[in-house]
Amino acid sequence: MIFVNFLILIAGFAALVKGADIFVSGSSSLARNFHVPSLIIGLTIVALGTSAPELAVSTSAAFQGSNEIALSNVIGSNIFNLLCVLGICAIISPLAVDKGVLIRDFPLCLVTTALLPLLACGPVLFGGNLMSYGVAQEAGTITRPIGLIFILIFVLYIGVLIYITKKQNSAPEEDEGEKVPVWKCALFIIVGLALIIAGGEAVVYSAKEIARAAGMTETLIGLTIVAVGTSLPELVTSIVAARKGETGLAIGNAIGSNLFNLLLILGVSALVHPISVNIASVYDMLILLGISTVAFIFSLSGKRIARLEGILMVALYVGDVCFAIFR
Repeated sequence: MIFVNFLILIAGFAALVKGADIFVSGSSSLARNFHVPSLIIGLTIVALGTSAPELAVSTSAAFQGSNEIALSNVIGSNIFNLLCVLGICAIISPLAVDKGVLIRDFPLCLVTTALLPLLACGPVLFGGNLMSYGVAQEAGTITRPIGLIFILIFVLYIGVLIYITKKQNSAPEEDEGEKVPVWKCALFIIVGLALIIAGGEAVVYSAKEIARAAGMTETLIGLTIVAVGTSLPELVTSIVAARKGETGLAIGNAIGSNLFNLLLILGVSALVHPISVNIASVYDMLILLGISTVAFIFSLSGKRIARLEGILMVALYVGDVCFAIFR
């Protein structure tokens, strides 16, 4: 039976990735029909498309009351993006870090990552010895007001990005050739969304069954298997960008995705259903904060992530997964 669930899990990941691709294609074409600038399409629709697997899985998990998967998927995806996606890309080609990422996106990512455990688990963090609690013990809740705060920060962030980018790219865009008919764009969007929703449901269902059969916690499977699977679009996009020498796109995609995951996906999931946080997830949030700080320091040193630092980041990811398993 566990083999069948693994097949369902793989099929779910395939549906998520293909659905996101079709959704982005249809949405981008529809936006061009209404003369929406490509820079705004890139900042919103394409970025949302690469984060669609995480959104589908976390909201599906929230609807089903699987809080551990909803939260650990976001934390695990962010850890994977920072250590594996950036690490592998740096090994392929040292990553030059854009000034805007250093002074705007990365600091916001750090602040948001720190804000999450403070708002959700403040009393446990400051009220006593964290080590005295069992890993399955409840530590706090990501409430609907917290979710709303994160969504408002996300909307403000996107607004600032659009304003800055429009100001920097005020030249009119050239005609991009033959436009895709509106009915075809709508069909792509519907099919893409259907695949994303079905894939998200399949991944959550199969992940829960695999966890139950293998004696794993939902937190662990969400942090590892589910997180890696839903981060495939970011990994593929960033590796392709790094191989082409577009290192700015590679790091921007990873950091942007982390902000989408924390602010939009976790915010929407918490609005759907308040997410209870166990002690294991508190450890993971603190680890994510530490990793984010390390990645930011690497970025500040020479304003790039070198190959050796990339190797260290991948090694850190392997160590983090081992810690999560043996914990």
